Amino acid sequence: MKIHEYQAKEVLRRFGVPTPRGIPCTNVDEALKAAQSLGGKVWVVKAQIHAGGRGKGGGVKVAKSIDEVKKYATQILGMQLVTHQTGPEGQKVRRLLVEEGADIKKELYVAMLVDRVTQRVTLMASAEGGMDIEEVAAKHPEKIFRVTIDPATGLLAADATDVARKLGIPDAAHAQASAVFQGLYRAFVETDASLAEINPLIVTGAGQIVALDGKFDFDGNALFRHPDILAMRDLDEEDPSEVEASKFDLNYISLDGNIGCLVNGAGLAMATMDTIKLYGGSPANFLDVGGGATTEKVTEAFKIMLRKPDLKAILVNIFGGIMKCDTIAQGVVAAAREVKFAVPLVVRMKGTNEELGKKILADSGLPIIGANNMAEAGERVVAAARAH
Repeated sequence: MKIHEYQAKEVLRRFGVPTPRGIPCTNVDEALKAAQSLGGKVWVVKAQIHAGGRGKGGGVKVAKSIDEVKKYATQILGMQLVTHQTGPEGQKVRRLLVEEGADIKKELYVAMLVDRVTQRVTLMASAEGGMDIEEVAAKHPEKIFRVTIDPATGLLAADATDVARKLGIPDAAHAQASAVFQGLYRAFVETDASLAEINPLIVTGAGQIVALDGKFDFDGNALFRHPDILAMRDLDEEDPSEVEASKFDLNYISLDGNIGCLVNGAGLAMATMDTIKLYGGSPANFLDVGGGATTEKVTEAFKIMLRKPDLKAILVNIFGGIMKCDTIAQGVVAAAREVKFAVPLVVRMKGTNEELGKKILADSGLPIIGANNMAEAGERVVAAARAH
């Protein structure tokens, strides 16, 4: 689960990480009141969407008068903001953050993430803040510093201070920088985050360390432990189909292709998508109905897939273990009764109650294309999609 910048800064402040003063807004009048409340002569008007690169897309503006605050708030609110993370369709801006201006002397990058190789939380930092870290990693990997953190000790002050030194932070600010890095680590661990990022982390003209931006991704499987974090969820920023799927405990992710996939098990789902690609097709979604799916869940899964306007075919690929083939077959028939199948349907079933499942489908009278193995299923669904 992702949250907005202003929410990320609330989390950061909770763990002792300094941030600029700012006020979230949903309309222009609120933006004007926020600027007046903050005082000063310079304000930053920031679009709040769940994507990076907002500045390059025109979603971050520096205002030097109240009139400019009004101008920029009017421009940004409601715009379809396109960044390298939103895709070409962009994301509609429904919220703003109006923040006090900052005296930036140096911009840095710092993040906490899980290193899958070491299987530990890793501090990643660079003196090239304010830029796309992917670009820095590709062109100047030597400019990225890493600290693998022992979970028994946490981030040590000595390691944090060493990173501050490597980043070129002035000696007088080492203690504060160390505290910020340690606070970021605690925030990452205690909120069950999968990413905690500050870009940029700045050194001000007065030598203070301040988080000018903030980004968190949280492990959805751990949200039951964090009702305060879950309350920050903004459904407007999420794919409506994915939101609907979550209501039925379906693991669904929308993709750009035109062949729907209904599979039980994440590994089999990935293999199914690979098979579709192998035969020249493109999956429209990842959909794992899980091992304990009911007929109702399977029916809802079909409804969600069929809402996609450019869908050309559906592949059902089931290995009957905990999830029985007859349950899936009943779901297919139930879905067909509720929602008209306007696209070809290819079904491959193996395992528990396989023959019963095939009989249910055969007796239904539905125009189903059968497949005996993965290769046949992939080949036939791609051919059906092209012919549709």
